[in-house]
Amino acid sequence: MADESEPLREIPESIFADDNGSADARLAQALIRYSRGKGPLTDVVDALSYARVLIPVIAKGEQRELGKHGLETDAVATTGVVAVQMPDGRAALPVFTDVDAMAAWNPQARPIPAEGPRAALAAVAEEWSSLVLNPGMETVLIPRPAVWALGRGEVWRPAVIEGVVADDIRQAVSAAVTTDETLRGVDVVAGRRTEVTIVLRLVPGLRQAEVDEILQRVQRELSYSDVVAQRLDSLELRLAEA
Repeated sequence: MADESEPLREIPESIFADDNGSADARLAQALIRYSRGKGPLTDVVDALSYARVLIPVIAKGEQRELGKHGLETDAVATTGVVAVQMPDGRAALPVFTDVDAMAAWNPQARPIPAEGPRAALAAVAEEWSSLVLNPGMETVLIPRPAVWALGRGEVWRPAVIEGVVADDIRQAVSAAVTTDETLRGVDVVAGRRTEVTIVLRLVPGLRQAEVDEILQRVQRELSYSDVVAQRLDSLELRLAEA
């Protein structure tokens, strides 16, 4: 029998014990500025590194078409956390600023509070590429490189700022894509459908087999670049004559 005089061990109090379910003020302001075109996405990501967000947990098998922003719910993970499928087919973890936003998305969802970096780590653990903030409302997509930076406690540096590709991205692509007599040069520009477009300038008159070989070589070399893997969310290759 335990000694009654022995003091009971105290159970540590949750850091969210006083959480009333409302949105973090700094994150809310960053989202308002971003939605109005008066603030960059980097401000939202920076606010996420300190803010509490809510991760929805849904009973397995429950699915719901969102019908907005091209997003719909995907398979439920083993933990009960649901993925949202993005327009390009990749899966993302939905997170919410407050309980009202989550309830509007799905009244059956149970909110799990988590700091932004922990939410990012949860997405990475499920091998989901991104975070989707407040889906079904003014949806904000947090790209994969930003999610990785959040999870690592690092500052996210976008690959493209105001339409200009960052110098280290250009240098990494140039270092990876070697030129020869068939590939005369490479340009790295902001993409329209993707984050970055890599324009390969080829000599005229190449056979299709030669073009295919160049594309395979470039894709292989880019896959070896840590900078490309960690900093770029999406890219496309475009061909042009030198």
